[in-house]
Amino acid sequence: MMTDSRFFRRENGTYDTVCLQIDGVQTHARATDTVAAALLAFGPAPTRTTGISQSPRTPFCMMGACFDCLVTIDGRPNQQACMITVQDGMCITHQAGFRPLEEPHDG
Repeated sequence: MMTDSRFFRRENGTYDTVCLQIDGVQTHARATDTVAAALLAFGPAPTRTTGISQSPRTPFCMMGACFDCLVTIDGRPNQQACMITVQDGMCITHQAGFRPLEEPHDG
């Protein structure tokens, strides 16, 4: 369910939209939005929690430097939401705790 957002969007034209899912809830975003912008417009929920203290984090720098916006996108964890443009049908989920490490590849 969409809640009150702290993100103010200027309504200065018409935009193409895409359908996506955030934590199981169907919503829309502007086709030019990053995942982080879509999450901020959707509501104030954190994008992840930290591993030790479970402190909430939300997009901060919006340029890929801080890693506070890590989310799972279409089943792939540890995606920087501020660096990825939304796509129609995208499924975004918030991350909790430590990032899982990928298995080493043989070879």
